[in-house]
Amino acid sequence: MYETGTGLHVRAFHVMPGMPPPEGERHSHDYRLDVVVRRDDLDERGMVVDLDLLEQALRSAAAQVRDADLERIKPADADAVTVEVFARWLHGELADALGRLPGGTLAVRVWESPTEFGGYTGPA
Repeated sequence: MYETGTGLHVRAFHVMPGMPPPEGERHSHDYRLDVVVRRDDLDERGMVVDLDLLEQALRSAAAQVRDADLERIKPADADAVTVEVFARWLHGELADALGRLPGGTLAVRVWESPTEFGGYTGPA
């Protein structure tokens, strides 16, 4: 399986209701967003996905939450925007921007510290 990916850092704010401070209060994280597209076969250009397109899609999604409260992306059925919820939202934004990639999967990891992350993987 071939893979291509990129990443960037973005600061955003969130709160975890019912948790003691600092998690229970509005606070920021310097998140690292990593994305990887995988496919069994390369396209006619010899690529998994155009890296410029992937990078632009990630930058565009990150701009929506940069220095903002993650409440703006919270789904109705979630109590809070956890790293897992953030990763699912990011996957949806990137999948829409990239369009159909036959046989592809898109994996997203949202790191809230150097050692802790949440992720989501689904069709590209």
